[in-house]
Amino acid sequence: MRVRLNGKEREVPAGLSVKGLLEWLELNPLLVVVERNREILARETFADVIVEENDQLELVHFVGGG
Repeated sequence: MRVRLNGKEREVPAGLSVKGLLEWLELNPLLVVVERNREILARETFADVIVEENDQLELVHFVGGG
């Protein structure tokens, strides 16, 4: 299914939760902020929110360093 991920069209598996999508993308859900259709999701909802066709997702992940 198609979604817009960080401004780019992307094909992703259907039926994934936000948590599942992050795992599929090999991102640690504890280090990512997710905006779905212009709404920031609470981390505790990642497993319950299902990604749908044409969703617009912005993922911001934190990187440590100095």
